[in-house]
Amino acid sequence: MMTPETSGVELPDMALLKKFDVPAPRYTSYPTADRFNASFGPADYEKALAGRGAAKHPAPLSLYVHVPFCNDVCFYCGCNKIVTRDHSRSAAYIEMIGRECDLVKEHITGSQELEQLHFGGGTPTFLTNDEISLMMETLTKRFPLAKEGGEFSIEVDPRTCGPDKVKKLHEVGLNRMSLGVQDFNPDVQKAVNRIQPFEMTKETLDAAREAGFESINMDLIYGLPKQTRETFAHTIDKVLELSPDRIALYHYAHLPNHFKAQRRILPADLPDTVEKAHIMFDAITRLTQNGYRYIGMDHFAKHEDELSKAQIEGTLQRNFQGYSTKAECDMVALGVSAISKIGGAYACNPRELDDWAAAISAGRLATNRGYTLNADDELRRYVIMQIMCNFELRKKDVEERFGINFDETFGFELSKMKPYVHHELVELYDDRLVVLPKGKIFVRAVAMQFDRYLRESNRAGGYSRIA
Repeated sequence: MMTPETSGVELPDMALLKKFDVPAPRYTSYPTADRFNASFGPADYEKALAGRGAAKHPAPLSLYVHVPFCNDVCFYCGCNKIVTRDHSRSAAYIEMIGRECDLVKEHITGSQELEQLHFGGGTPTFLTNDEISLMMETLTKRFPLAKEGGEFSIEVDPRTCGPDKVKKLHEVGLNRMSLGVQDFNPDVQKAVNRIQPFEMTKETLDAAREAGFESINMDLIYGLPKQTRETFAHTIDKVLELSPDRIALYHYAHLPNHFKAQRRILPADLPDTVEKAHIMFDAITRLTQNGYRYIGMDHFAKHEDELSKAQIEGTLQRNFQGYSTKAECDMVALGVSAISKIGGAYACNPRELDDWAAAISAGRLATNRGYTLNADDELRRYVIMQIMCNFELRKKDVEERFGINFDETFGFELSKMKPYVHHELVELYDDRLVVLPKGKIFVRAVAMQFDRYLRESNRAGGYSRIA
């Protein structure tokens, strides 16, 4: 039987968790999105798109499409969404996505074949079968899918994705799926306004396997109202019965001042800090005992899965969609609130649908903020992503890539490792930094020590805690 230790992670005691459970970024980008600014506009994004063709080693291309629509609101949700049952809005949205594609096509150079495609939301499966076909046709006639080895995924809500729709998703070229579950307990589901019987989820997952989907992920959330160690243990039992290829175990951050829907959750119904930590520890133990490797932060994958193999081989990547097996892609992001990453530039669309649509209708890219990385940003992005993805940072790799002396450049940051070394969370060698098994739970906090902006602004309080 596997254990957390044999899966590469060791659970800390509660005293250690309390000491190092600090607010920290999730590092889907560096600098983090809260550092983007309004001085970056459409012309800057156009310049980045045009520069792809001049790159010595052009990056493969990824496409992200944000579909904001949902039939109902889940009270825990902090995503950018529009709650509606009106499909005239989604039909208009698809047409506008096509126009945004055309605007991107006017400026982008380099390969335009997609190695990756991801639909996020909102609820992408809000779209009808006909709308799914139209959306894929809209995208692929401008950006064709790679014929071999591509990762084409969609976030699925089983409540809006029965077997017929699953079949349609595969027919149009999608080969990976992430199922939103959160918790199978009926009381928890009622408390968060997401009634989703186990049988419904199983039907969707079984249909995906029958259709030929190559990888199936399942999203869970711990720390929800009415959740206890006992109830979540039953949820894990059911997850193991379904045996998805990957599992994401997210921490619920209760921020009702930021997310209006969360005001419907009663604070008294939330598990306390100790109970929540035990829920997390129990889940990690059960999953790693049953064939899942702890990838990092909140992600698990079966040992034979590509994600596990990529981490073992040191090729794991991280971007706005989380962990990825692909070499770092340039990512064109379409739709409201979507964030593109092209070379050393991030370009963000407006959060409001009307603002995004007005720009596209006027024939201009909707970029309203972003960021162009400088040399120090590129250096620190590499360092942070190595820690986040591989739990190890080889000084020679950094020195050869960036022409620096690691110990001189990062003397301050290395001094900040002392408490992590003292508590056996990190080991510092002459040639490398290694996050030890007991430190993997705290990898965000370790990476955070290399974040220049965070150090200079002291804004860590705006991020969620590690546990």
